[in-house]
Amino acid sequence: MDRFDSLSAFVAVADLKGFAAGARKLGLSASAVTRLVAALEDRLGLRLLQRTTRSVTLTDAGARYLERARRILADLEEADGAAQAERGTPVGRFVVSAPLVFGRMHVAPLMGAYLKLYPEVVGELRLSDRMANLVEDGVDLAVRIGNLPDSSLIARPIGETRRVVIAAPGYIEENGEPTDPRELASHKIIQFTGLGGSNDWRFVRGGQDERTTIVPHYLTNSADAAIFHARLGGGLAMVFAYQVAQELHDGQLKIVLRQFEPPAPPIQLVYPAARLLSAKVRTFIDMALERTDWRFGDF
Repeated sequence: MDRFDSLSAFVAVADLKGFAAGARKLGLSASAVTRLVAALEDRLGLRLLQRTTRSVTLTDAGARYLERARRILADLEEADGAAQAERGTPVGRFVVSAPLVFGRMHVAPLMGAYLKLYPEVVGELRLSDRMANLVEDGVDLAVRIGNLPDSSLIARPIGETRRVVIAAPGYIEENGEPTDPRELASHKIIQFTGLGGSNDWRFVRGGQDERTTIVPHYLTNSADAAIFHARLGGGLAMVFAYQVAQELHDGQLKIVLRQFEPPAPPIQLVYPAARLLSAKVRTFIDMALERTDWRFGDF
């Protein structure tokens, strides 16, 4: 039995509270993970996990052992990282997570350039508007838009993007341009739910936050669909500025209610706290800082 494999299996099952979930994280079968944990318990002569048909929980001994197991695995990862850093060339699997549209438009080209520069890295780019749990989902680095609520992660600001209300010139010509958020009640509203599912839009008036209730005419979780409908004259939509940069440049869309926009949220590179930054994460951050300009504010 490989003790580190058994420790990894135990920690994954404990973190995710299930053998199937732990197995998915490790890329193993559930039966293999079950055998690894059982072998660890047999070697220790302790029951670490309490199993029922519906749940997996830690025993008191398991909770104490989990803390030590985490330290051992962290030390091993740090040792591997140090050896890799000394070698100077990033190698192995590298998982990056990013929002769907931003990832497609901006992170994918950066990832391609990175893999070309470091051919010994096996890259995986996961695009989703769902906020990934970096540790549980096995993500090395994430690109996130907005402030970071989780203090256990490290964030490196790399840009910013405004939240803008946009409409097609034809729609404005036909329906008039709103000059105050209170006028939204008389307009057709396209709601991109990726910015939040609540039925209000955030504005700032006189330095104070203001929430304006909206009654959507069209709802979608796709930024592309919301933007497409706005281009057709379907109404007003609130989206991130980077999502409509080309349409604004070409005159297909226009920003309205500029003076009421909230502060631009940051674009950040986010990764788990570690005593030693892996060569893969470090070199990806360096490339991003050198090659990208992710400030989407001037239109």
